[in-house]
Amino acid sequence: MAKPSRRSVIKAAGATALGASLVAGAAGVSGSAGAAGSAGASADTSGVLWRTIPSTGERVPAIGLGTFMTFDRWTDQPREDLRTVLRDFWAAGGRVVDVSPLYGLSETNIGEFSRAMGINRDMFVSNKLWATGPYLNNDSVAVAQRDQSLTALGRDQLDVVQVHNVVAPEMQIPVLRRWKAEGKIRMLGITHHDQMYYPVIEHWIRTGDLDFVQIHYSIQYRGVEERLLKLAQDHGTAVMAHMPLEKARLHDLVGDRRLPEVAKDIEAESWAQFFLKYVLSHPAITIAVQTTQNSAHLADNLAAMRGPLPDRWERREMVRAMERIPGFSELQTRRWYPGKTFNGQVRLG
Repeated sequence: MAKPSRRSVIKAAGATALGASLVAGAAGVSGSAGAAGSAGASADTSGVLWRTIPSTGERVPAIGLGTFMTFDRWTDQPREDLRTVLRDFWAAGGRVVDVSPLYGLSETNIGEFSRAMGINRDMFVSNKLWATGPYLNNDSVAVAQRDQSLTALGRDQLDVVQVHNVVAPEMQIPVLRRWKAEGKIRMLGITHHDQMYYPVIEHWIRTGDLDFVQIHYSIQYRGVEERLLKLAQDHGTAVMAHMPLEKARLHDLVGDRRLPEVAKDIEAESWAQFFLKYVLSHPAITIAVQTTQNSAHLADNLAAMRGPLPDRWERREMVRAMERIPGFSELQTRRWYPGKTFNGQVRLG
């Protein structure tokens, strides 16, 4: 007779408080959504992991679709693979799409594809506000950028707009507040990918009225666990985690290695699911943004929204398994070059 897994033993015992508290906080609710899930009745959202946005109480699927690099393609180039990714994302229960005016033609392509699908007004769209130099204090530039995004996406309102990379938040957050009051955006936030800037984000979580922060978080980039994620939880700020797959560097690191034993307990059938389930299992994480232009990779990634998430003990085991792989601790020192591929396709996140 096979030895029962640690998870099955815990379940049989009713689960210990130590393990269950983390998963219960992280799991949110499953099933149909509030505002974000009102459309796309044909989409399969059964069993999908949904998370609650603290400031509004609405629910969104826990894995979003990023568009950096992957959706930046000229309209006269072949784009059927991108249409398919968005279509499959929606059909699998995905709703959150993260775009930016800085991402080239990502807004244009997402807008065109989503209008053709009839979902452009039903997606949960996260966008960025950016300006530099003399344009920082120019309302007309900011409004022009916002309206260009609305036009490209075929929308009257954006769900979230975030100050990009902590560029002058003291000047730009008041702009976002006005837009929120005017009904042009529903929520506001701030982003950065570098831990060096996270004290600034922490300051705005404490003193501002942020609905969202978007930060870098992965099984390898865990420094935010000690302060920022706890602070966001305490202040009711939703967290959007980007680069959960470290722009393919985690896949390059593990190569063709077999998954560790702990993967069985969390029903992770691939390394992508292993990495994403680690991120999703933190109770402060609202959305993990993965980025791909390959439908097979997309399906693999989105499978992390189904099945059990790791508890606290399993999270430690996952990190220990990765720490045994040479080069894991030095991963952030590796250069990543645009166009790097995994299995022949750009796979970011």
